[in-house]
Amino acid sequence: MKFVFSILVLLVSNAFAHNTELPTELKNSDREIWITVGADAVNSFQKSVGLDSAVEHASQDGITVMKIKESDIGAMSHLMHEDFNRCGGFVAHESEEEAYKELNSGAERLFAEKAVLVDYTIDQNDLVKSAIEQVNEFKMRSTIEKLSSFKNRYYKSSTGVDSSKWILSKWNELAGSRTDAKAFEFKHNRWPQPTVILEIKGKSEDVVIIGGHADSIAGWFGRENAKAPGADDNASGIATITEVARVLLESGYVPEKTLAFMGYAAEEVGLLGSKEVAQDYKAKGKNVIGVLQLDMTNFNGSELDIVMMSDYTNAAQNAFVGNLIDNYLPGVKWGYDKCGYACSDHASWTSAGYPASMPFESKKGDMNRNIHTSRDTISQSNGTADHAAKFAKMALAFMIELDK
Repeated sequence: MKFVFSILVLLVSNAFAHNTELPTELKNSDREIWITVGADAVNSFQKSVGLDSAVEHASQDGITVMKIKESDIGAMSHLMHEDFNRCGGFVAHESEEEAYKELNSGAERLFAEKAVLVDYTIDQNDLVKSAIEQVNEFKMRSTIEKLSSFKNRYYKSSTGVDSSKWILSKWNELAGSRTDAKAFEFKHNRWPQPTVILEIKGKSEDVVIIGGHADSIAGWFGRENAKAPGADDNASGIATITEVARVLLESGYVPEKTLAFMGYAAEEVGLLGSKEVAQDYKAKGKNVIGVLQLDMTNFNGSELDIVMMSDYTNAAQNAFVGNLIDNYLPGVKWGYDKCGYACSDHASWTSAGYPASMPFESKKGDMNRNIHTSRDTISQSNGTADHAAKFAKMALAFMIELDK
């Protein structure tokens, strides 16, 4: 606590000495917000910021409701990354009521974990094999390099907005003149960075989604100005999603179901963007039959190539994804691990009652230790998108096989 206080004093002193503005996090330091977080992280966080700043209110099923100061979001994010190997790790809420609704939504999470009425047979061999042969590592690498060239993609920064507008432009470029495909912004009221969604409309009301977060962060305070290339976290996921969309659109694929590709805003500060999107889909009664979350796909840190997260995901869909790998990607090794509560945007869909899966680039204990720093560049993956290409092929199989 003394260390944190000293840092605050230093930042405030420097701001006054150089006549500069305080970071936004410090400006809002008196505002209290509600979060839900894994119960395993509560004690560590309270030791970091103090019991007065992080008040535990209730716990259930390994999830805890807390009230914290908005200025401590950075500390929470840092703790989750450094001590718990979670890219997100908590969900920020609009109100106490919303936080408790999440705490008590065990029935919906249980529904999402169970098998739903989805055809998990694998019988689209010719279509899938033709599609995965078109995956282009160079195009994926170019997308990673472009996104990581922005100073940061922080959800409140101008470059965060600009990078998402680049994704919007790129996805509309891929859609071209097709009348069944269009990219658009899902705007959020409380911050400037939009979530970007590309839809290829199908004949039925069913929806298949692949998504990943578009924002990036580094450091603790002053994140609007931090250098956060985020090549792995999560330019790699957006590049993978972009490549899947490119292959399907350029090949003239016409889906039976609506295929949606999503680049979520504000994941790093509590899954804010994906939470709003998932709740919007739920409120509109959209029949989402499968969600695949791609958050970090290009750092090959384990003996396993693709690692399915078994917690807060759908077991039947996870097994289906594993069968897709076995069938279409011989030689690619896969297995299971756990990543804890709210470790990425799939948790937003699980909480809304939809089946979601989270294939990851390594075991959590072997994950890329350079994320959330200025060192998260493509050089950490040997300058290629070779590992991410495996995920693009898997995601193509996922979409085509569910689109029956």
